Amino acid sequence: MKKTYVTSMPDHIGAFLKASRAFASLGINITRVNYNKAVDSHTLFIDAEGTEEQLRRADAELEKIGYLQNSTSRSSIVLLEFCLRDVPGSVTDVLTLISAFNFNISYISSQENGSDYQYFKMGLYVDEPDAVSRFLTEAEKLCRVRVIDYNSSERVYDNSIFYNTYVMGLSRMMGLTESVKQELLVQVNLAMQTLDEQGLSPYRTFDSISKFAELLAKSGGRSFLPRISTHKITDNTEITLIEPPCGSNTAIIRSGEEYLFVDSGYACYREEMLEIFRKCIPDFDGIRKKVLITHADVDHCGLLPVFDEIIASAKSALCLTNEYTGENGYREQNPLHKPYIRICKILTDYAPVNPETVTVPWEDRANPGEPLMQIGIFDFGELHFEVYEGKGGHLPGEIVLIDYTHHIAFTGDIYINTRGLTSEQAEYNQYAPILMTSVDTDPKLCADERKAILQRLGVGGWQIFGAHGYKKEYTVST
Repeated sequence: MKKTYVTSMPDHIGAFLKASRAFASLGINITRVNYNKAVDSHTLFIDAEGTEEQLRRADAELEKIGYLQNSTSRSSIVLLEFCLRDVPGSVTDVLTLISAFNFNISYISSQENGSDYQYFKMGLYVDEPDAVSRFLTEAEKLCRVRVIDYNSSERVYDNSIFYNTYVMGLSRMMGLTESVKQELLVQVNLAMQTLDEQGLSPYRTFDSISKFAELLAKSGGRSFLPRISTHKITDNTEITLIEPPCGSNTAIIRSGEEYLFVDSGYACYREEMLEIFRKCIPDFDGIRKKVLITHADVDHCGLLPVFDEIIASAKSALCLTNEYTGENGYREQNPLHKPYIRICKILTDYAPVNPETVTVPWEDRANPGEPLMQIGIFDFGELHFEVYEGKGGHLPGEIVLIDYTHHIAFTGDIYINTRGLTSEQAEYNQYAPILMTSVDTDPKLCADERKAILQRLGVGGWQIFGAHGYKKEYTVST
């Protein structure tokens, strides 16, 4: 079995050697190591593989030598800016106060600016956060003091306990439980290491994850204000399009007395979306609830446990089954995407769905090489869709539905109306490519699939419902 150790080691020669000897003596193989002194001078990540008994003994050995981090520690770094008169000795009183509170300084920076004042930035290592407020009260008697938002600073100032402080901030922001913090910490490190090995700045990664979490958090509750529009197809059929600021759209097709949902958004917005569903469908709780997913990405499948029946392609059904049994989904099989998807699942409270609720109406056919291949039909009420499966440009199992009678297409993430994004949607969409390097599995193939969709549309005016952004109106001339 495998286990990730988050170790806190002294910053001196031979520290890693001591840990390595502990693993070697127990016959444990180290499969991954990551340490970046520029980010955190103490935290070392070690992936180890061994038997359950060997790893249990390793736990005891590392704890004995003081290398295992204590998840209950309240230590943190507070970054402050002191406005001091530019005269000799002005900083002495501040340093004396810091010493009186037994705070250690992890970072200090100051430079004259031609004025009568200097701005001293100091990172203070704090064991008891409650002491900070008392310290600030006393410091304000000496000079003006400003608390700097750690996550918005241009560089990482904490050079001793960065990872724990960073994950604590994300956890508070998203209201995460203690049980998921360790997994989040490991995945944050994996995302950093993956992009760092490509020559990309780790600070950009941390900043992007923070902003991604901030967007998720600030868009929930009373601030959850999706754009909602209704589109009449026939006298008895209409489509309600719900566009959250973060995550995929959800379309509700009503044909007569029947309802079909297309995609379902993030799990963290469950209560907000259920409130909207009940307004759109007064008897929502009493009906049999069916949803069709265009593909098995996290932001499309978050609410699947709400539904009685899930309609998916064979490949998407396999992906959902793999997640349910603890194996990697399609995104997680890609090393570039895996850390981001794991972080996304943690931050959005994603839970795998029971595969017994999944229905696969179409055969899993071998694609001879074309970007889109018809795999069957799908009828719902008055609508008659031809169903096409992409070759996996965005994600394996992706499907496109085209109704040639009513000139409607559901295109998932293969084709979205980028000009129809709200400002919030556009901001959200910029972070996934930074963390994953690309949201598409094969960007060139996905571009070919987009072209193939438009080439399959017949003459006339079309309504294209992508999974992000507003409906696209598209005309094919003779």
